[in-house]
Amino acid sequence: MIAAASFAGKRVSLFGLGGSGIATAHALIAGGAEILAWDDNPDSVAKAAAAGIATGDLRGADWSRFAAFVLSPGVPLTHPKPHWTVELARGAGVEVIGDIELFCRERIQRAPAAPFVAITGTNGKSTTTALTAHILKSAGRDTQMGGNIGRAIMTLDPPEAERHYVVECSSYQIDLAPSINPTAGILLNLTPDHLDRHGTMAHYASIKERLVAGSDTAIIGVDDSWCAQIADRLERAGRQVIRISKRLPLTDGYFADGTNLMEAVHGRYSRIAFLEGIGSLRGQHNAQNALAAVAACLRVGLELGEIQAGLESFPGLAHRMEQVGRKDHVLFVNDSKATNADAAAPALSSFNRIYWIAGGLPKEGGIEPLRGFFPRIAKAYLIGEAAPAFAATLGEAVPYEISGTLAAAVEHAAHDAAGDTGGEAVVLLSPACASFDQFKNFEVRGEAFRQAATAIDGVKPIGGPR
Repeated sequence: MIAAASFAGKRVSLFGLGGSGIATAHALIAGGAEILAWDDNPDSVAKAAAAGIATGDLRGADWSRFAAFVLSPGVPLTHPKPHWTVELARGAGVEVIGDIELFCRERIQRAPAAPFVAITGTNGKSTTTALTAHILKSAGRDTQMGGNIGRAIMTLDPPEAERHYVVECSSYQIDLAPSINPTAGILLNLTPDHLDRHGTMAHYASIKERLVAGSDTAIIGVDDSWCAQIADRLERAGRQVIRISKRLPLTDGYFADGTNLMEAVHGRYSRIAFLEGIGSLRGQHNAQNALAAVAACLRVGLELGEIQAGLESFPGLAHRMEQVGRKDHVLFVNDSKATNADAAAPALSSFNRIYWIAGGLPKEGGIEPLRGFFPRIAKAYLIGEAAPAFAATLGEAVPYEISGTLAAAVEHAAHDAAGDTGGEAVVLLSPACASFDQFKNFEVRGEAFRQAATAIDGVKPIGGPR
C-alpha cells in the first residue's frame, strides 16, 4: 500500500466506498490524514465503518475544515450535473481530486525519478497497459500495474527510484488528477464515448489531452483527427511528442507496416520490432497497442531485444481475442469483451475463415456496421435475444443457424470448422452484444466459451491469461 503522507495531519473528505474508495481511505489514514467518508449506498457505508474508516453524512459536515475532497471516479463531476458532494466542495473552495492524483503527489515527494507510464484512449487501454507491464516485467524490471485495470493504484507498492509504474487511466480518473505527470503518457485514440458524463466530444478530448500534456514524453496515436490535432498542439507548445500510427508511414515516429513495427526518422525507415507469429497481438488495433508499448518501453530505458522478447511472450488479456485452444487447423478464440459491433470489428478483421458465435442482449445498431466483414464469415451461430434480429441482418449474405445457447453454438461451430479445407479456421466468440440475457457478465460468458471449447475431444488448450 502507498500511504498518502501528502495529507498528514489534515482533514480529508471522501465519497465513494467501493473497492478503490476503501483502499484510498486506508491509504489516507496510513499517511496520517483524518478522514470522513460517505456513500449513497448504506451497505457500503456499513462495510467501511466495519473496516475502521470514519464515516458520516457529508451533507452535515463542516467543509471549511477539509483540505481536500477525494471523489470516486464513478461519481459525476460535471455531467449530467455535478454530484451533490462536488457542489458542496466547490462551494467551500475545497479541491476535488481522485486516487490517481494522490499517487502522483506521493511519487513526486518520494521518488520523482520512478518511471511512470500512464495510458489512456477510447479503445485499447487495457491491452496496452498489460502489454507494457509484461514487457517491463519480462525484462526484469520492478513493475507495478494498476489504476483502471487490476489493482487500485493506492494498493501498489510505494514509489522507489527504480520501481516502474504502468497505470491505465480512464477519462473519469484523469478529470480528478490535475497534476498527472507521467514519464511517458500514451493517448491511443479518441472516438465518442462517455458523452453522458462529459457533455461533448470536445470536452471528452480535452480531458484525455491532460494526460499527455503533463507527460515528459507524449506518445500519441494520430490515426484519428482528434488525436492528430492534440499531437500538433502539444508539439507547437514545445512538448516532446512521439507519433504512432497503425497504418500511416510517418516522417517521424513509429508506424506499422503489416506485422513490422517501423521507426521513422526524417523520412528514413527501419524495423525495430515485429508481430509476425504472435497470436495474442493479431490485428491492426493490436499493432497500435504494440507501437505504444514499444515507444514507452524505449522511453524508460529498455533495449530493443528485451522489448521483442516481451512482445513474443505476451499471453494477451482474457476475453479480448484470447486464444484458448487449437485442434489441428481450428483455432478457438474468446473475444467475449466485444459487447457491441464496434468492439467486435477488430476480431472480425483479424481472421479470414471465421465460424462466428454472436448474439446476446442486443445493442443499438445491431451488426449492420459489420457488413464489410461478412465475406470473412464462413457461418454464423446466433445465440440469445439478438438471434432473430441478427439473422435478419445476415440474410442471404452469410450462412447462419440460430443455435440458441452458447454450448450448442460452440459444438456446432467446432464440427463445421473441422471440415473446412480452406486453411486455418477460427471458431470465434465475438458476440457484439451484452451478456445479461444468459450470463452474469462478459467474463462469465467468456469462461463458458473457454470451458466448452477445451472440453472438445482433441482440443489442446493454449496457455494464456486466466
